[in-house]
Amino acid sequence: MARTWELWGNVIIAGTFALPLALLAIMLLSRHRSRAGHPAPLRASLADVGIVVGTAPWIWMILTPSDGPSGVNLIPFTDLADLAGAPWEAVSVQVGGNLLVFAALGALLPVRSAAMSSPGRVAAVAAAFSVLVEALQYVCRLGRLSSVDDVILNATGAVIFALVTRRWWARAHTDGDRSMVTDR
Repeated sequence: MARTWELWGNVIIAGTFALPLALLAIMLLSRHRSRAGHPAPLRASLADVGIVVGTAPWIWMILTPSDGPSGVNLIPFTDLADLAGAPWEAVSVQVGGNLLVFAALGALLPVRSAAMSSPGRVAAVAAAFSVLVEALQYVCRLGRLSSVDDVILNATGAVIFALVTRRWWARAHTDGDRSMVTDR
């Protein structure tokens, strides 16, 4: 019971500080971009801050040292196959967690940039960042397994969330109003 409170207490404390700081960052970025003549200052600021706030906690968790096995697995789907006999809780945490790592990036990158308005490009960016994170896990010897399956799940999650938000960003791209999402 104490462990559960410790976890949720930390989440509540972090949220208490993170939300006002995120809102302040959105407001300041939006005002700066508006003064600079950016075509969509609030939209771009929401996307930028959302990507950072939605991704940073996952990266923090992934790069936190653990007592688990270290190593590298470059054979696709072997770690996922090993989960076949595991309890549902372990499977859902492993698969679900990896799908959520770059969810904010996948959901908001196409909103932020018209150049990133395809699932393939979102997958490529998410996979590149995922490879970087997996390499850091290995190089820093964090007691975590660096696996190609994590890269696959991270990129898949980013694409899923890009497709979830497609209605929001595709309208600006198909209407020819690229000013909604482009940078200056």
